[in-house]
Amino acid sequence: MRARDIMSRPVHTVRPDTSIEEAAALLSGHGFAAAPVVGKHGDLVGIVGEGDLLRHRVPPDPTAHLRRDLPVPHGQRPRVVADVMTREVIAMPPDADVADIAEQMLDRNVRSIPIVDDGEVIGIVSRRDILRAVVRTDDVIGMEAQHRLDEYAAGQHRWTVTVAEGVVHVSGDFDDEVQRQIVTVLARTVPGVAEARVMQPA
Repeated sequence: MRARDIMSRPVHTVRPDTSIEEAAALLSGHGFAAAPVVGKHGDLVGIVGEGDLLRHRVPPDPTAHLRRDLPVPHGQRPRVVADVMTREVIAMPPDADVADIAEQMLDRNVRSIPIVDDGEVIGIVSRRDILRAVVRTDDVIGMEAQHRLDEYAAGQHRWTVTVAEGVVHVSGDFDDEVQRQIVTVLARTVPGVAEARVMQPA
C-alpha cells in the first residue's frame, strides 16, 4: 500500500502570510490536523498544525485560578502562519510505503506528512488516513480488489477474490508467472490488505 492510495487530495495549503485565524478556520472547518505551507511558487516551506496555531493564542482565565496575579504574556502575539509553522518538514513521495510513513510519524511524533511529487505538494497523509485504511472490512477490501483485477483483465472476470481477516485470496488461471506476480501486486496495493495469496491452479 502506497501513499498515493490513501492520501487526502486535493490538498488544502496555506501561505506563510496567511493569518492565524484563517489557517485555524481551514483546519477546524475541514477536520484537518495540519496543512502544508507553500511559497509563492508552490514549493513546500513548512507545515502548520493545530498545536502551532494554539501556541500563545489562549491566555489564562484569572477566574479559573485561585491565584489572581497571573503573569501577563510579553511579546507580540503571533499573527501569521510564518510566526508559528514548523519549517523542518518531513515529506515523502507518492510511491512511499505506508508502513514507512507510519514509522516516520511515530518516530518523529508528527500527525501528518505532506506528499510531494516533483517539488509540488499533491496530497497529505494523516494518522487518520492510515487508520481508515487498516480498519476496512473484508467485504470492502474484497470488492475493491475484485474491481482492480477485473480492470486489469479488460473487464473480464478472470479471477475470483475472497478475503478473510485482511488476507486476500485470488483463485483462477494465469497465462504465465509474470501475470501471476502482477495480480499479486495489484491485490496487495488495495488499502487494508494485510497479505495477498494467489491460489495455484489444480
